[in-house]
Amino acid sequence: MGDSVLNVAREFPQAAALVGAARQVLVVDDSRAQRHLVAVQLRRWGYDVVEAATGDAALSLCAATAFDIVISDWMMPGMTGPDFCRAFRALPRDGYGYFILLTSNSEKGAIADGLEAGADDFLTKPVAAAEMRARLRAGERILGMQAELVEKNREIGAKMHELRCVHDSLDRDLIEARKLQQTLVRERHHDFGSGTVSLLVRPSGHVGGDLVGVFRIDATRIALYAVDVSGHGVAAAMMTARLAGLFSSNVPEQNIALMRDGDQITARPPHEVATRLNRMMIDEFRVDQYLTLAFAEIDLTTGRVRLVQAGHPHPVLLRQAGFVGTVGEGGFPIGLLPDAEYRSVEFRMAPGDRLLIPSDGFTECPGATGDLGEAGMIRLLRGKAALAGPDLLDGLVDDLAIHAGGADFGDDLSAVLFDYRGAPDSAAASIALSPSFPNS
Repeated sequence: MGDSVLNVAREFPQAAALVGAARQVLVVDDSRAQRHLVAVQLRRWGYDVVEAATGDAALSLCAATAFDIVISDWMMPGMTGPDFCRAFRALPRDGYGYFILLTSNSEKGAIADGLEAGADDFLTKPVAAAEMRARLRAGERILGMQAELVEKNREIGAKMHELRCVHDSLDRDLIEARKLQQTLVRERHHDFGSGTVSLLVRPSGHVGGDLVGVFRIDATRIALYAVDVSGHGVAAAMMTARLAGLFSSNVPEQNIALMRDGDQITARPPHEVATRLNRMMIDEFRVDQYLTLAFAEIDLTTGRVRLVQAGHPHPVLLRQAGFVGTVGEGGFPIGLLPDAEYRSVEFRMAPGDRLLIPSDGFTECPGATGDLGEAGMIRLLRGKAALAGPDLLDGLVDDLAIHAGGADFGDDLSAVLFDYRGAPDSAAASIALSPSFPNS
């Protein structure tokens, strides 16, 4: 080994200039002379060198210092080179250590044993100068790539931490936004004497784009509305918040469905409500969103209903006698066509009748046999005819979960349910039904 090292020294007298940052190298050999010759040459090349005479002594040094490169003789008293390599690999450390075994045994079996022990490379004695230098450069390249990978992983870890912080912050904000959105439907059940209104809003995520509500027009009339804004998430939720102000009874002058006639506040016909909202969406809001709407005006004394449907699923009428069908004429969604025209339909409800306005989260809910559809909606409603108010709505959601195979719905769910008790002198009347009213 001594002659090999001298050859390296003669062939690379200026090798130290080729090495940039000094790496820490541990040289392990029971021969003091051979160990010293290797260390001298490594220092000339710019390495920071530490020497050890045995594998046990080298292992103690490695436990305290993370050496970049280890050059160890194979045959040593006590712990052999391969044994030392196995113990070296078992030590906890952040970076990688490149391990070179020096051996006079070039048999394939011996090399396989060294690789199995964890060695990265071999130098067969006597070592050629060019070969040793090439092995060291190979080790430098691997260490450089490993250091670059560690740095990239550190940067990725830092970015992931930042993303987690942002995600946690957004999650907290969305939780608060959900609470605020839920205040748009403060009460699920409203009793107007001659009838009751029950509301359901269940976003598929933190926040959603569905909005339902009721407000009183005057002493004898109420208005129901159901809105479904296109898309999901924050943008849709912000639009529902804006729309909630347009249907608020707290400030009648700002309610899109009401207007002042002298000293009186009166209601616009439902089709005018849809037309006015459509113009606002296109001319004032100017957003890349549209919405569907079902808006109904109900006279609590006579059971007369005037309803406009703008792209929203057909409302479902459940007669006290058990007859179920849909009402409405469809219509264009709000915010798509500037000159869209809307028509109101009229019908009467008798005491004991119920009107349900569901969102497409019900009718378009997928299941093993396909989307629920209007027919499926009617089937669910018939099955829950004995229930009323919030219990009926909760029962519909439970049945929908069975249809969908789970309660994790992909779309927002919303519904308005009107139960008509009727005024004391009210009586059943005929009904004007849309062409979509099915046979039963």
